[in-house]
Amino acid sequence: MKKWTLLDSKYIIQRPWATLRVDKLQLPNGIVKDEYYVMEYPTWVNMVGITENQEILFVKQYRHGAERILIELPAGVVDDGEKPEDAARRELLEETGYAFDSIEQVCELYGNPATSGNITYTYLLKGGRKVQEQNLDDSEDIEVIKMSIPEAKEYLLGNNIGQALHSAALFYCFAKMDII
Repeated sequence: MKKWTLLDSKYIIQRPWATLRVDKLQLPNGIVKDEYYVMEYPTWVNMVGITENQEILFVKQYRHGAERILIELPAGVVDDGEKPEDAARRELLEETGYAFDSIEQVCELYGNPATSGNITYTYLLKGGRKVQEQNLDDSEDIEVIKMSIPEAKEYLLGNNIGQALHSAALFYCFAKMDII
């Protein structure tokens, strides 16, 4: 199997949260695709944070793309020049007010590698304790939800986590902890 050959690339829109380009590609079989659209997103981190009391931290917030209020894992963007592990600690602290004793990278996932190249790192953090109030961005309205590990497992298996990468993150972490 061979990679496709990039013949040309043009940006249609370049904004901080929405960058769309169209590529002209030649496939290994010789076929040329004149318009192959690719969304460019930043690198993301998802966190499964477990508190000192063995509770998993979730965040409840409105998601305009889905037009729903969802319960998800804390997550966020890796800033330019920032290590994903540092972004995970920073985002958890900002969104929940919790700091953690340990952190371990569990997996790297692509949300939709057919049309987007960004990667999402998932971290498992343990020993969380509240050290400050939330420090939210202007567009964030986040409620912190705590669930015991059995409650979180039941919630996940009940198909209640609408964000696919967050579901995957929980499955990976639960498997690592021999919970599933």
